[in-house]
Amino acid sequence: MNYQKIGNDIIAKSTSQIDDIDAIIFDCDGVLVDISKSYDLTIQKTTQYVLKKFANIKSIPITAKIISGFKSTGGFNDEVDVTYASIVSLVAAKKLGIRDTRFLFRVIENANSTGIESVEKFLDTLDVNISDIRKKLDYPGNRATNPLCEIFDQIFYGPTLYKKLFNKKSQFTEKGLINNDKVILTKKLLSILEKRFGNNLAIVSGRGKESVHYSLKELLNGFNLKSSVFLEDEPREMAKPNPKSLLFSVNKLHAKHSLYVGDSMEDLIMATKVAKMGKKITFCGIYGTSENHHSKIRLFNDKGAPIIIKSINSLPKALNLAK
Repeated sequence: MNYQKIGNDIIAKSTSQIDDIDAIIFDCDGVLVDISKSYDLTIQKTTQYVLKKFANIKSIPITAKIISGFKSTGGFNDEVDVTYASIVSLVAAKKLGIRDTRFLFRVIENANSTGIESVEKFLDTLDVNISDIRKKLDYPGNRATNPLCEIFDQIFYGPTLYKKLFNKKSQFTEKGLINNDKVILTKKLLSILEKRFGNNLAIVSGRGKESVHYSLKELLNGFNLKSSVFLEDEPREMAKPNPKSLLFSVNKLHAKHSLYVGDSMEDLIMATKVAKMGKKITFCGIYGTSENHHSKIRLFNDKGAPIIIKSINSLPKALNLAK
């Protein structure tokens, strides 16, 4: 790819065709919000708790490298999917007598954009019976009643917000890890974007609307919510990289040329699918919230992402909006 560097934090294949962009659609996690101490920590704590409770196994730390490994396959936009894949893989490793970390990366190498389906298919090819843990977790099932989802959501949301969202009492009393979200979006940036794009700013995120509002607070008012999609509130089949949510947002905004800003392979795949449907859309990849910047840049580069930036704070400069 013929990329050019603009400053220290913008890598672009071309900036000559972005002047007609009339709408920006954002992912939330890893884009508007840094989730490395919230969602990522919830994956680790849930995996640890479930393995101890349901399989009497001590978990290894589910590191950022493991999480990004699953996500780089394009099939793990949902953090609970990453958690489930980690749990069943670690149970299999224990029964096979294989070193945990090595086996997890072997699973990742055999995973693909079908997500947990690809993990289950790979594990089924091995001489190991993990039917017990799969039966106990019964995942994915109904998010409101599935045991794995319940534990994950209780740890992430905390007792007060969990009660509000699900009208059920949490078994945990600790403060929700959602409070560790680090909001990247600022009023200043939102103001700059609003001056150029008006009401044509939207969100297509794997989170639920209440969860996004809890973290962004009044900043959420800067987005066109009627043109936004919060996938945790939608049926599972709508999950990324299904392009329906992004296509809905593009159509609702009446965008002639939209920019979709995301940080994952699912985001890039989804935007590519929408483009193949005849919509003019440019993908902008975020690498700054990844633990390994070079690895994320290389991933987006290899997949041909037109624009790669460190943070949404670089958007004004990338779009020639900076004075």
